[in-house]
Parts: sequence; C-alpha cells; structure tokens
Amino acid sequence: MLLSVDWDFYAGAREHVFDSPLWGSPDLEYHRCERWRELARKRGGSSFDVLQEDFPLYGSPLELLKLKGIPCFAALSHESGMDWLERVQQASPQVLLNLDSHHDLYSSSGDSGRIRPGNWAGHALERGLISHYTCLYPGWHSSVAVSEGFDVERTWSEMGNRFLRTQVRLERRTGPEQAILLSDVSSVLLVQSPAWTSPLYDPVFLELTRKLEAKILTPPLARAWR
Repeated sequence: MLLSVDWDFYAGAREHVFDSPLWGSPDLEYHRCERWRELARKRGGSSFDVLQEDFPLYGSPLELLKLKGIPCFAALSHESGMDWLERVQQASPQVLLNLDSHHDLYSSSGDSGRIRPGNWAGHALERGLISHYTCLYPGWHSSVAVSEGFDVERTWSEMGNRFLRTQVRLERRTGPEQAILLSDVSSVLLVQSPAWTSPLYDPVFLELTRKLEAKILTPPLARAWR
C-alpha cells in the first residue's frame, strides 16, 4: 500500500471561518504565503501566531514518526504526486491511501487534462498507476460543514458518476492509526500544501521530513513573517 499524507489532514480550520482556504483556493504563489500574512493582519496580528485560534493543528502529527524506516518522499504540493507514483511503481499497481482534506480525484475548473493537486489521484487511476484509492478525511471535518468530509454522501453526490465505489472509497476517521497497518506501507509521500495550511506549523512539517529522512521532490516552504 502507498500512503500519501497531505498536511491539511492536520493543519485545518474551525467552523464559520469564512476566509478559510477550505472555501476555495487557486493555489497561486500569493495564496501560499502572502495571503496568510493578510489573514493575520486582518485579525490584528503582527505574526502568524494570531492564526492559531481559527486555524489549529489537529491531532498528533508526530505520530507519523512511526513510519520511520519506510521509504519517504516530500513535496510542496500534490502536483508532484504522479512523479512519486512513477518512482515507486511496482510490477502490479498498488492501493493508495491518501490522508487529505480533499479527494484530489478531479477539478471542476481549469484544464482537466493537466495534472494538478486537485486531480492527480484521478489521473493515477485512469493511467493504471494505482489499483484502488481511498481518501481518508480527518476527524475535524465532522464539525466543519463546508469540508468534504463533513458529509461523505454529499461529496459522492457532487462527484456524480465519475468514479466507481468498487475502486474509490471516501471515509472520515478520527486518526490514521485506524486505517494504516505499517507492515503494508511500501512508500510514503508527505505534502505541505501551503495554500491550505497555516505557516505557523511549517516547523512541525519540516521536522517530520527531516526525521523521516524524506527525499525531496519539490522543496517545502519555511514561511517567515518577513
């Protein structure tokens, strides 16, 4: 099994935060850093610390250290997802488990043929790089109505008939330990997704990449206030 971990599984938002990236983000350079500064200033802050209340770090991300010893890669965004899959390809396509706040199966805007963070998993299925796909939404989605994992059946209805439930699963769990058997994991991808994750938690993400000795596909950011 292949395991992908998007940092927005842990670095999320609270309910009724209407300027949260959960409401949509084009993932442009501006949204990865400067927009977070603007969100902090809007809250009267002169550092990223003021973002903690509305954009908390959920769960225990350092639990991922139990993955040490498994081949690990790190990337700025899931745009590098296909690169990772091609590097770890085996004789037969593997199952992919993605811990993420977004299903990453398709994007309703833009060029659907171009691989992007929002559709890389769908492209991987179409190309036969993976056999089955599960998106595991974080437990905090249960209290944030705008999130995909708040109502999984609603998300399925929004996807229409694009994917078969025999090949794709969407689930919400309190923590990843309920879905991961370490002995089954052959490779790990850590993804920062800075347009969706607060800069306040960059040090924790970067600590994970170091301690798991991740090979860098695209360098994550260490975002400073200035």
